[in-house]
Amino acid sequence: MTTAPVSIVMIEDDEGHARLIEKNIRRAGISNEIIPFAKGADALAFINAKSQSGHPGDDRRILVLLDLNLPDMSGLDILAKVKSNERTKRIPIIVLTTTDDKLEIQKCYELGCSAYVKKPLEYEAFANSVRQLGLFFSIIELPPA
Repeated sequence: MTTAPVSIVMIEDDEGHARLIEKNIRRAGISNEIIPFAKGADALAFINAKSQSGHPGDDRRILVLLDLNLPDMSGLDILAKVKSNERTKRIPIIVLTTTDDKLEIQKCYELGCSAYVKKPLEYEAFANSVRQLGLFFSIIELPPA
């Protein structure tokens, strides 16, 4: 059985930040497809879209990079919706945001984020988080929901 490569879903409304994140992902030697979204609702629709099997996410392997401050909805709401959905709850989510508010960080981890990285990003730590989650995907086969 061949597994699909991991696609990176980047939810970031600031075009400059999005370009910088992608540039540093590439600089870290990560060549995975990056699917950008500027609006949370569009990203949620993509994450929840029915796959070829007819269920969300069954034949897609994605990692989400999530900004918390979006124009149409809160990143916390997106995180909560993805993690509370039986079909999408195993998707790893790295939160990328400008705040280092301890309560917000705690809330993100309580909701199920895999990592929390403050912008401006310490890109080596960020790249390591992405690489580790990619390695996780390459050696672990997630059980079907």
